[in-house]
Amino acid sequence: MPSSSLSAAQLRRRRLAGQRLRGTPYRDAATLVRTLGAVQAQDYAGATWALAMRLPAGTTEAQLDAAFDRGEILRTHVLRPTWHFVTPEDIRWMIALTGPRILSGDAKRLRDLELDARTLDRAVHALERALRGGRSFTRAEVRETLARAGVDASNTERFAHVMMFAELQSLVCSGVRRGAQTTTYALLDERAPAIGARRLGREEAVCELVRRYFGTHGPATLHDFVVWSGLTIADARMGLEAHGDAFRSATLDGLGWWFAADADSAPRSSGARLLPNFDEYFIGFKHRAPLLARRHAQGAALDPRDLLAHVIEVDGQLVGGWKRVARGKATAVTLSPAVTLSARERSAVEREAERFGRFLETDVAVSWPR
Repeated sequence: MPSSSLSAAQLRRRRLAGQRLRGTPYRDAATLVRTLGAVQAQDYAGATWALAMRLPAGTTEAQLDAAFDRGEILRTHVLRPTWHFVTPEDIRWMIALTGPRILSGDAKRLRDLELDARTLDRAVHALERALRGGRSFTRAEVRETLARAGVDASNTERFAHVMMFAELQSLVCSGVRRGAQTTTYALLDERAPAIGARRLGREEAVCELVRRYFGTHGPATLHDFVVWSGLTIADARMGLEAHGDAFRSATLDGLGWWFAADADSAPRSSGARLLPNFDEYFIGFKHRAPLLARRHAQGAALDPRDLLAHVIEVDGQLVGGWKRVARGKATAVTLSPAVTLSARERSAVEREAERFGRFLETDVAVSWPR
């Protein structure tokens, strides 16, 4: 049972610190991704910026692209599922943990798409043969490979389900980028060899994922973990109980919120971030009210679509949106606050836009609404 009370401000400060959006950054992308467990990444460009904000100042997009191409972090469907960055040492046990539930939930859709076991088996064998030797195939090349094997993947949804199936069989994962093509596929055995890979029993894997989630995403509720991981309430409870006094809980808005017992809090001073779409600070949570108090106070209701776009964060609260548009060798950043920001807060947001420009290694032009 929750043992104390928690204010919304305390929750935000603890989560900012746990996510390293304030305080000491992670030393490199692999350490960051490993510690958080997984980082949502269906928008590759946005996800690399999510990493950069939690890494040392001066980290660039080119540096993270290079780390990705080297295979220091991989990209695959895992957890609930959607694209995530994971590390080579974690990818196999995470798929073993979450894959069966994902495939069970996807069974009806596979039938609707006429993707039976025989068809999927043919696809898997074709991919295994074609990708041997360290090859990375674009979507177009994968479609051609499947077509030659008699598997029609010309339909976008059918293609997506075939490839997710292949990922969850631990056959393929992300390959080396090809120019502007950030999504390529390579054999998992060649990107993260099975020999020496970490193997965890189910209960051990649940406990490990629980530890990473509540240690970095907390304070969070049991239902938040379920939304993020795709696992169950029973899993969340078992994982927390297994860690004993390492986690504690507190009450806010009638809910129990769990976090690491030794968790630090971010400083009280105001700060800002230009969070990308699907950032781990706010995505994959059932309960987001503590992040929206300022919007609610000013009557700026949140449209669910707002969380599919880039988000302005000030002092832990989600206070608006932003867009990036490439203009030649420069980038335009358009800011759309949903609440009134002070001059100091606007300056903090503009400094983040400048940091974004350094990440892209381009000039940035910032515009506010008139």
